[in-house]
Amino acid sequence: MADIRNPGEDKAWDILTTANPDAVCKAAAVIYDAQASVYTVKSFGMDFIVSVKDKAMSSSTEGSGILLQKLSYFFRLSLLWYLVSAKDLACSGRPIKLSEIRGGEIFTTGSHRLPLDLVAGKYGRDKQAFIEKGSQLGGELVMMQGDASIKFFPLPRIPVILSLWLEDEEFPSHADLLFDSTCSLQLPTDIVWSIAMMTVLVMG
Repeated sequence: MADIRNPGEDKAWDILTTANPDAVCKAAAVIYDAQASVYTVKSFGMDFIVSVKDKAMSSSTEGSGILLQKLSYFFRLSLLWYLVSAKDLACSGRPIKLSEIRGGEIFTTGSHRLPLDLVAGKYGRDKQAFIEKGSQLGGELVMMQGDASIKFFPLPRIPVILSLWLEDEEFPSHADLLFDSTCSLQLPTDIVWSIAMMTVLVMG
């Protein structure tokens, strides 16, 4: 499954192949090894190697298989387009919902709707398990909304906050996801959605 590509991925590889490595490193906050022609990119606290020459991704970090295999469609597409689209911009610190991004409303209904119920169902009665799983994925607990909120870095300049409300006698558990407002300046909307899906599924 990790070797399956789509046209969007192929296009990103073509762009990355001709990109200036110094410019990519500065814009995306990644590292490049000129001798090996590989980028090192941190995602969810894990290091991933992107080989421009072989058009391949790999990692020796424990737990990386979930991204390289199970969630490869979202991960590969997101990572490649991040490398060719990212800009050297500081985060605003202003969190927004996916629906607030230009064109993002399409991703809040139907088949594009985020499966946040998976997170709510799994952790709705276990705040500690939510925090521990987030920590394993390089996340940090932040003071935001809900009973617990974790900030992840699926990609270096793309922070994502996942919040959990625990189940109680009045209300069922639920979860929400927020991006930094600069995400739409960094990436196309469909790639922002791909990162959102990857973040939810890696915790689900």
